[in-house]
Amino acid sequence: MKNGRYENQNIAVVGAGLSGSAAALLLRSEGAQVTVLDSAEEKNLLKSTIDNLRTHGVRVICGAAADEDSAAYHMAILSPGIDPASRLARNFSSRGIETIGELELGWRSYDVPVIAVTGTNGKTTTSELLAQMLNACGQRTIACGNIGKPLSEVAREKQPFDVLTVEVSSFQLEAIRSFRPSISLWLNFAPDHLDRYRSVSDYRAAKLRIFENQTETDVAVVNAIEKLPAICPREITFSAYADQADFRVSQGAIVYHDETILRLADTKLRGLHNIENLMATLAAGMARGLSFAEMVPPLSAYQPRPHRCEFVRDVGGVGYVNDSKATNLDAVDKALRAQNKPVILIAGGKNKGFSFDPLRSLVNEKVRSTILIGEMAESIRRSWSGAAECEIASSLADAVERAHASARPGEVVLFSPGTSSFDMFKSYGDRGDQFRALVRALPK
Repeated sequence: MKNGRYENQNIAVVGAGLSGSAAALLLRSEGAQVTVLDSAEEKNLLKSTIDNLRTHGVRVICGAAADEDSAAYHMAILSPGIDPASRLARNFSSRGIETIGELELGWRSYDVPVIAVTGTNGKTTTSELLAQMLNACGQRTIACGNIGKPLSEVAREKQPFDVLTVEVSSFQLEAIRSFRPSISLWLNFAPDHLDRYRSVSDYRAAKLRIFENQTETDVAVVNAIEKLPAICPREITFSAYADQADFRVSQGAIVYHDETILRLADTKLRGLHNIENLMATLAAGMARGLSFAEMVPPLSAYQPRPHRCEFVRDVGGVGYVNDSKATNLDAVDKALRAQNKPVILIAGGKNKGFSFDPLRSLVNEKVRSTILIGEMAESIRRSWSGAAECEIASSLADAVERAHASARPGEVVLFSPGTSSFDMFKSYGDRGDQFRALVRALPK
């Protein structure tokens, strides 16, 4: 094991998932003695991950023994999936052991400028847009963090990047100390994750930490309609809904001040929310010194990822759209506003601690009928009673069959759940894949 800044330090990594494993391997490469702790029983964890950790000399403790571990540690690294209020995490904080997040660890270990992207929705699309654009313009980068590789894995590999494009979630920002992006992007904010946070204000406070260590020499790209507290970095604003912004929409194009930059018809992205993602990307590229002429071709070529208002197929004049990535109300709001035909909406999933009441008026305006699934089905039906026809399906397959039976030519079947998938599926990707397969199996 090579020498490094953590040589011979005894360090705990809390959580044996992707981020925790990346942190543990980075620390080992820096010479630390590492113990990974996870409350789950070992049989419930990914065997290949545990085997790989042990091969690299990492000690792994699982189950009740992890919660009760009393060994002395110089420091602990908290994976973003581990709630700081959990018994496992409190085992360290209650003993006064310095605890930082995996994002902070990766930041401290790799001296490359960071563009950090946060927001309730649009983070992944914007991070991918940035990575595609920057690489095409000769600035070597990788989209990482909450997308793709954890920052600690990128730091361990130490490839020659000019800048890192890092998607950051509220869970990751909770445990930063010195993390300082040279460019931060605040895309939007809407209530989410109330199964983890005590209030919307706590969730917002976690996200606002993206600006915490920035100075006046840094840049913040911010949505103009967001009411943010005073921040130090220089601001570049954007909005598809307001004219008082540096980047705005005018006559079917993105405009910077009075200069037409990108015609919307020349891109493969649809919906005002995606137009804002493009604006934020252009602003970040401008902050990196790129010209609009350089940036427009790669942005025009960008193909949207699956599960984000993805058109699946037309069946008898009915369009089927897979928006499984919609894991909160704001995402459903944007998906509904992007539709210009009557909607049959399939929604529901895990109970994340919020009500679907705020969507009632939009559902009344856009939706002819709803088909509800998952833990939230009955609660959503109560929220939307009288706004649209509501029925409850026993499964996603049942929901697709019901939609197929009731949809009329000229309508759209929109699968936009509005909450997470873990009550019925492995992930939003698994959920979207199943929806797509069910739609493709429908008779013509």
